[in-house]
Amino acid sequence: MDSPDDKLSREERLAAKLRENLRRRKGQAREIRESDDHPLSKGDAGS
Repeated sequence: MDSPDDKLSREERLAAKLRENLRRRKGQAREIRESDDHPLSKGDAGS
């Protein structure tokens, strides 16, 4: 079945995926915040 090495590598892979996902989500949140700071960039001409 699974040896301790297999489990460790699986846990390492999962941890790496979680870190990658967190970085991506933080980047998306940052982009949303920046677009909220500049409402004219959404196509609003301030009318």
